[in-house]
Amino acid sequence: MAIQKIFSVLFLQLVFAFLLVELTNAGGLQLGFYQRTCPDAELIVHQALYRYISRDRTLAASLLRMHFHDCFIRGCDASVLISSAGKNQTEKDAIPNKTLRGFNVIDAVKSALEKKCPGVVSCADVLALVARDSVLMVGGPHWDVPTGRRDGRVSIANEALFNLPPPFANITVLKQQFAGVGLSVKDLAVLSGGHTIGIGHCTTISDRLYNFTGKGDTDPALDPRYAAQLKKKCKPGNSNTVAEMDPGSFKSFDEDYYTVVAKRRGLFQSDAALLDDAETRDYVKLQSRTQGSTFAQDFAESMVKMGNIGVLTGKQGEIRKRCAFVN
Repeated sequence: MAIQKIFSVLFLQLVFAFLLVELTNAGGLQLGFYQRTCPDAELIVHQALYRYISRDRTLAASLLRMHFHDCFIRGCDASVLISSAGKNQTEKDAIPNKTLRGFNVIDAVKSALEKKCPGVVSCADVLALVARDSVLMVGGPHWDVPTGRRDGRVSIANEALFNLPPPFANITVLKQQFAGVGLSVKDLAVLSGGHTIGIGHCTTISDRLYNFTGKGDTDPALDPRYAAQLKKKCKPGNSNTVAEMDPGSFKSFDEDYYTVVAKRRGLFQSDAALLDDAETRDYVKLQSRTQGSTFAQDFAESMVKMGNIGVLTGKQGEIRKRCAFVN
């Protein structure tokens, strides 16, 4: 009898454990979420995206940035994709998002999915998968993307204006903003490495070059020789010219960003700020010294973590038919 009781207890515990796992999966993200409802979802995303990245590799940085901007505001719910209507100004029209590119790419990927699996794959998951595949297509790491996000119905421009980490932020502000969405100081150092691809507009660094303290000076944290090079490209008042984030390899995802920052040649103040904190500085120096020995793995892990911020799942939110409009 005693043995029977023990087995009964163990059996009930096992059943409870399985139920707990099922409930946990039902309420969160999971790998292979679309295995039954749209088994080719990730392949469709990859193929539709490749048609664009193969023609213009600079789109990879823009699409990665779009996912980042989405997750930092209201979580990863595709609120950054919603178009303004009437007096309602959405995140898309906030000043930090005015330079986002690639909305047409997201629309094309979503359209391809709708043809095969109408009303199944969320725009939030499209953003997460597109970000992963964009990085992969320009030489970066692959990571498994847990899916099952649902789309939000609210998008407010001022939330993006005040809550996205600005390019002129110091290390204190950056650490506070990352902590506010559940990301660590290491995540800050790792995800900043996304600046290994892409460009920055000269207007963003104009004060850093020409009027850092309001006295017509240059940021002393910027290597003087590099500052001189930037001034040749970025003339005062020039709003059209851009500068490479990682000169020489801005179209390839690699570890060179950390070497650039270690040499005090980070384009933004937020890049230079990584040298103002012991933990972030150590990470920069480690990757610079070891040719990015852990960067690829670290980036993959931090991207998965970022992709979990404030997600809507289950019956929350909706699955938008068109990403720019709530249903």
